Amino acid sequence: MAAGIGCLFVGKCREASLREAADLYALKLSRLARCEVLTVKDAPAACPPAEKSLREGRDLLAKLPPGAVPVILDERGETWSSRELAAKIKAWEDAARSPWFMVGGAYGLSDEVRERAKSGGAMFSLGRITLPHELARVVLLEQLYRAASINKGLPYHHD
Repeated sequence: MAAGIGCLFVGKCREASLREAADLYALKLSRLARCEVLTVKDAPAACPPAEKSLREGRDLLAKLPPGAVPVILDERGETWSSRELAAKIKAWEDAARSPWFMVGGAYGLSDEVRERAKSGGAMFSLGRITLPHELARVVLLEQLYRAASINKGLPYHHD
């Protein structure tokens, strides 16, 4: 994908209302920016939590396009305002780099994924609260839409 925004999620969004909200913001985002949303399968339920994170992490990294900027959602990451997120996306796009935002499954992201983000991307936190990964997906897509609207000068965001 040429410079644009990518999202990598673990698992399908099973809750209908959250799936509809995620789809709505993905559609709105696609009208303002080049974007791609991909998912990887959940690891088998029989796996212990650490093994699930490891398997899902490897699948996420395998789908990460070459040259992409890995941006993981992680509670230990930096918190950015909507305007700061918009500025970071604009800076990546101005440098012809594509940020790929990754949301792990129920047990989070593996250390391997965290290290990849630390070495060549960013760790982004939606705050100190813990969100179910399906809800984090919706919040992320809304914030990406908000950032795109800020970068386009549209009146969606109010300071």
